[in-house]
Amino acid sequence: MINRRLALPSEMVFAIVDIETTGGTAQRGGITEVAVIVHDGKQILDTFQTLVNPQRFVPGFITGLTGIDNEMVQDAPTFAEIAEELYSLLEDKVFVAHNVNFDYNFLHYEFGKVGLTFRRPKLCTVRLSRKAFPGHTSYSLGRLCESRGIRIKDRHRAYGDAAATAILFEQIFALDSSIIDSSLKRNSGEAFLPPHINKEKFDGLPQRPGVYYFFNKSNEVVYVGKAINIQSRFKGHFTGKSRNDLKSEIHDVSYTETGSEFLALLLEALEIKRLWPKYNRAQKWPSQSWGIYKYEDGNGYLRFQVGKVQKAVKPLMTFFSHAEAWAEVQNGVRTFGFCPKLAGIQKSPQECYDYPIGKCEGACIGKEMPDAYNLRINNWLNQFGLESKQLLIKSAGRTLDEKAAILFDNGVLKAYGFIDQDLEVHPEGIMDYLTPVKPVLETGLILRSFLSREKLDMTLI
Repeated sequence: MINRRLALPSEMVFAIVDIETTGGTAQRGGITEVAVIVHDGKQILDTFQTLVNPQRFVPGFITGLTGIDNEMVQDAPTFAEIAEELYSLLEDKVFVAHNVNFDYNFLHYEFGKVGLTFRRPKLCTVRLSRKAFPGHTSYSLGRLCESRGIRIKDRHRAYGDAAATAILFEQIFALDSSIIDSSLKRNSGEAFLPPHINKEKFDGLPQRPGVYYFFNKSNEVVYVGKAINIQSRFKGHFTGKSRNDLKSEIHDVSYTETGSEFLALLLEALEIKRLWPKYNRAQKWPSQSWGIYKYEDGNGYLRFQVGKVQKAVKPLMTFFSHAEAWAEVQNGVRTFGFCPKLAGIQKSPQECYDYPIGKCEGACIGKEMPDAYNLRINNWLNQFGLESKQLLIKSAGRTLDEKAAILFDNGVLKAYGFIDQDLEVHPEGIMDYLTPVKPVLETGLILRSFLSREKLDMTLI
């Protein structure tokens, strides 16, 4: 339970926070422990600490670092179960941590998953220490505390690190509290924001994957983008070498969460094609596309040809350019050992150049029989689901209670939607739960890109 001594309205109160996690990012990790020390700069007003069940496996290297293992957290409360109490404790306080963005971003993400918007002014004791105690070669918590004579009890445990950070913060406050005041003023700055977007609007953007929309004063969409972290990507548009024309034109921003980068890319492609926003013109794709076609030669070997896509003949795969199509064929030659002559890459008069060096099994001169050679061709095609009429992919949902279901038809996005995590639906009945979309060629290119670099949860229908 929390026993809170309320500060006077004129007092500034700080929540000094430390968390332990299963990994390095909020989207891929989970919180295993939280500690909060409420402080007024001179003394501790309140404390809070608890283990947290991250609802995922605690890796061995994390156990080695923190001492927290799976058995310790299996009966601990989940974050959802402590969220309201923790949210109340952090309310109306300045959020303080060593490397503050790590702790802040994890909590922001976890609060968001349970429907709580978490926005607090924040201070980083790394940055404060650089100003208060210049000249150190390292500003890690361990090295800094050692140099300042601060003993850390239970290093890499939430309360032990939070308690050490609190003493460090006291020392900075006692040395020169104006460092803290100036840092707060700087951190609350809104200089990067477009003139028509206020801080509240920016703070309301989620730090999760999705698609975002920029509107002009006439409420027309002038830009569509995708992001793994919508809030961070928004800020990136207007920091550094930002576009002043876009910055002055944007009057509003909205977003759609997707749960994953994969669906964000797909939805971005659909929305650009649907809306044709002014500032996406450089991203508009050419209307002419190229395809890979399969045919069987007189000796029974499957072969490929790259050509422009025509309405009368459907290609196996489609691409933006001739070069991209050939690159995919070359990838098949390298990965599955196709004969480069039969694949159309080499124009040698007899055997291909790869046969003498053992990279080709000899289909070009009849050494490898058509059945064996064609089996490898079809294995390659099946890898991409191209021999199946439909492909269902499941990916992360917007919350832990749901998952995204994404349906492709002949390599192009057909429909998508979000369903309950525990809902059991036969693949052939999935359309009843999804929203159909207009076919957009570019979604097929996105699919192939992810198939080549990530393992997707796929079902052939």
